[in-house]
Amino acid sequence: MSEIVGGTDPPPAITSLESSKTSGNAGFDASRITEVKAWLISQFDAAGKDLPDFEYTPRSIAHLHKIVTLSQAKTQAATIVANDFRQKATEYRSQAARIREILEHVGLVQESLPSNVVSSAQVLANVANLLNIRDTELSSFLVAMADLSLRKTAVEEKRAKVQKESKELLDYTRKAIARLTYLKRTLAQLEDDVSPCEAQMEHWKTNLAIMDSKERQYLQQYSNYKAMLNRVGYSPEISHGVLVEMAEHRKDLEKKTKPILDTLRSYQDLPPDKALAALAIEDKKRQYAAAEKYLEDVLQSALDSNN
Repeated sequence: MSEIVGGTDPPPAITSLESSKTSGNAGFDASRITEVKAWLISQFDAAGKDLPDFEYTPRSIAHLHKIVTLSQAKTQAATIVANDFRQKATEYRSQAARIREILEHVGLVQESLPSNVVSSAQVLANVANLLNIRDTELSSFLVAMADLSLRKTAVEEKRAKVQKESKELLDYTRKAIARLTYLKRTLAQLEDDVSPCEAQMEHWKTNLAIMDSKERQYLQQYSNYKAMLNRVGYSPEISHGVLVEMAEHRKDLEKKTKPILDTLRSYQDLPPDKALAALAIEDKKRQYAAAEKYLEDVLQSALDSNN
């Protein structure tokens, strides 16, 4: 779709390209291509060079058209300023000729004046140009000197402000350097502490694994003990106090039944009289059954009172 254009004479393909792009692309229409091409030719001709080969694309034409518009605007502004300067220069030359003619009539031309007067006038003119004043009146010099003094004061104030800001920035920089040094030292210390901390972490990791294993073991033992208590009929009503009380009653019963058992053991040494032995045995059996009945009643009463 794009054609290569070289030199100052475009090939015939540009005509067809321009006609094909006029309706479809506003940045690649014939008027813009003609304007850009004419401007490029004028610029390269002014520099004494030939227009190089380049590709006309919508993007390049749009970019070059912006440059052309900006260049033409600046050229027009520069032309206006140059014409104004030329007019002012003409007026200044005319005014200088009139002033010179007047000075010649009164005999004050530069050639007839002493050298010290000429040098003084030149210095006065240089000072006036330096102070940017149009005449050499004393009032103009005073106003210019006052303005210069005000500018000097403003510059001194700005200088003092800049020096203050520079001092503050220097203090901030010193503090930042000190903090940076402290942070570097802290970083080095932390890097030195990395190895011991890693070793401690590994130790804690090992201990944690051991504790985890112990926890599972203790949970398993707790489950086993709970199952065993369920098998033996343990219930929460059987508290430590109840067991202690039952143990005390058991001890009392053992104390009461011990003499009976000792008496029964002594009967083993009696002569084999069956009637007396049978009576004695029956008597001891009744006493033993009474003691067991008493123990069961005590245990039952203790359980009932706890409930």
